[in-house]
Amino acid sequence: MSGVTVASACVDIFNQIKMKKDLRYVTFKIEDGKEIVVDCSGPPDENWDDFVAKLPEEEPRYALVDVPFENKQGVQTSKLTFVAWSPDDKTTVKQRMVYASSKKAIKDKFVGVMKEVQANDMSDLAWDDILKKMQD
Repeated sequence: MSGVTVASACVDIFNQIKMKKDLRYVTFKIEDGKEIVVDCSGPPDENWDDFVAKLPEEEPRYALVDVPFENKQGVQTSKLTFVAWSPDDKTTVKQRMVYASSKKAIKDKFVGVMKEVQANDMSDLAWDDILKKMQD
């Protein structure tokens, strides 16, 4: 544990994306090394590529994404997915360590998340790979 806390607004927006499904994604950041806060969000008409475009190239983030896809039976569905974004080549060791050690704190607040993606560069977020992960 890093001692980083999770702002109550993070839990509120988790419940919003999970129950109301009125957001496609929400990103979270660690502010001042002390608290995980809401960073930004996107409306439901945005897609995976819109979400990826919002991730900073030089800073880690956590995210929740309601990922819509067609399952193997041909039925349109979605899965709420936790994304841990930590670009290896553009962040400091300290940044990566704080985010890695704080991940459990935020994940424990998000009961009902169906999938998890760890991404360390943009290639880890390629839609074809994400789609395969959703269909497993």
